[in-house]
Amino acid sequence: MQVSIYKQERRTADSIDNFMDFYYGLRMHFFASDLLYKGLSPEQISDAVAKAMSVAKSSKMNLREHFRPVFSSIDKEIISDCKLSRLGYGLVLMNAESQLAVVAKWQRRILEKFLNISY
Repeated sequence: MQVSIYKQERRTADSIDNFMDFYYGLRMHFFASDLLYKGLSPEQISDAVAKAMSVAKSSKMNLREHFRPVFSSIDKEIISDCKLSRLGYGLVLMNAESQLAVVAKWQRRILEKFLNISY
C-alpha cells in the first residue's frame, strides 16, 4: 500500500479572483432579462449581449467588470441570464435591435448628451 502525502497548497490567484468577482458584482445592478419588460425578445437580448461583449472585448475592456453569466428565475422558469454593470447595460442597449422604440430612444438620448444638444 502506498501512502500519499497531503501537501497543502495555497492558491492565492483563486482567492484574488474570487474577491475581484465579488467586488465587480457589487457594481452590477442590472440583468439582461430586465430588457424583456421593455419589449425585447430573448433572442434579441442574447444577440445584443453577444455584440456588447464583442465591443467590450475589442476595446480592451475587462469583461469580468461588466458582464457575468448567471441564472435567473422568471415565471417559475430558470433562464440563462447575464448580470450587467451600468456600462454593460448601456452597451447592450446600444447594440440591440434599433427598430425597437426603447432602443432608439436610448441611442438618441446618448447622442444628445454626448453632443450637448437639447430639444
